[in-house]
Amino acid sequence: MAIVLAGLKGQKSVAEICREHQVSQTLFYRWRDRFLEGGQKNLMNGGRIGEADALRAEIERLQRIIGRQTIAIEALKKPRN
Repeated sequence: MAIVLAGLKGQKSVAEICREHQVSQTLFYRWRDRFLEGGQKNLMNGGRIGEADALRAEIERLQRIIGRQTIAIEALKKPRN
């Protein structure tokens, strides 16, 4: 990401940046295009892409907690000899 941002700043030529970081210009432009596409999609969705990922992660975390609690409850229900 730092390489792409350096190229977007325009303080150095893309060729110079690529030489410094030992990457091809083709790779740089591929990274740049993907970076810009991702930013555009995020702006068009009002930042909801990140929110959706955060919500999914929270749901998974809560499901793990519920699973552990269910196991604990079931273990307490079993009669002890």
